[in-house]
Amino acid sequence: MHPKCWTKSSMFGGVFFMAKYSYEEKLEAVLRVIDDGMSSKASAKILGTAEAVVRRWVARYQQFGPEGLLLKHGSYDGDFKVYVIEYMHKNHMSLFQAAVTFGIPSDATVGKWERIYYEEGPQALYRDNRGRSLNMKSSKPKKRKLDKTVEEDLIAEVQRLRMENEYLKKLNALVQERIEREKQSE
Repeated sequence: MHPKCWTKSSMFGGVFFMAKYSYEEKLEAVLRVIDDGMSSKASAKILGTAEAVVRRWVARYQQFGPEGLLLKHGSYDGDFKVYVIEYMHKNHMSLFQAAVTFGIPSDATVGKWERIYYEEGPQALYRDNRGRSLNMKSSKPKKRKLDKTVEEDLIAEVQRLRMENEYLKKLNALVQERIEREKQSE
């Protein structure tokens, strides 16, 4: 196994888990279970993965043959998503069974569809929510355009306040100078 395939997980006390598996590794794990009668848990331990992962591969292999191990994540239209959820409930299937039956690589995908179906309704499965929203706001707020007269009034007020500030600074300096002279003359 290539070192680049390993990832460190802080959730499991720094234990390393394999992130990706080649077709050959998946096939070996599946054949150990099917042909050799090894348990999914023992086969998973040899490969260094979770038992559930090997069980998923075995189910895909039994449903689709060796090509089932090559399933890739794809994009699905709304009709397909609704059909999967309704079929799953009509036939009392688990998320895992539905994913295997329809060739969906992850039961989590079906679970997400089910959550959307019940929280937002079937029509929500027709939306494509992947990627960034087109109307995302930038981190900086946009400057509003002011009316020309309001802008001129604000500029005039800023100039007046600056002049007043300078006057007060000079007055304060003169007062301090006078106090110093009076202290020296005493």
